[in-house]
Amino acid sequence: MKKSRVITVEHNPGDPPIKTDTDWAAVAALTDAQIHAAALSDPDAQPIPLGTDEELEILGLRRVVNTHKLRARLKMTQEQFASTYRIPIGTLRDWEQGRKFPDAPARAYLTVIARNPEAIADLLGEAA
Repeated sequence: MKKSRVITVEHNPGDPPIKTDTDWAAVAALTDAQIHAAALSDPDAQPIPLGTDEELEILGLRRVVNTHKLRARLKMTQEQFASTYRIPIGTLRDWEQGRKFPDAPARAYLTVIARNPEAIADLLGEAA
């Protein structure tokens, strides 16, 4: 059985809102700077450092190119992107929908595509 990474809670339309002590009007009035300062003051909510890949690996993190944003930046459909860069369409969909994450070689390939998409498309077009 596969464990889900996301827990969703659905409320019936007639259910009363969950009562908390939070003053939501005060929260909504906070500026971005105030929110950032509050987060920094909380030892359990420290920002993740944008360090080197090795530093992130120590934290159990890895840098991943967001394929959906990359594709949107290139103004390509999933089919166009998959065809141009020779990525199986099912694999691309799995990455974009969070069902799977690119392995190390795929992350490297996506990073290269993100840095110079035209050159990669040209090279792959010449190799066809």
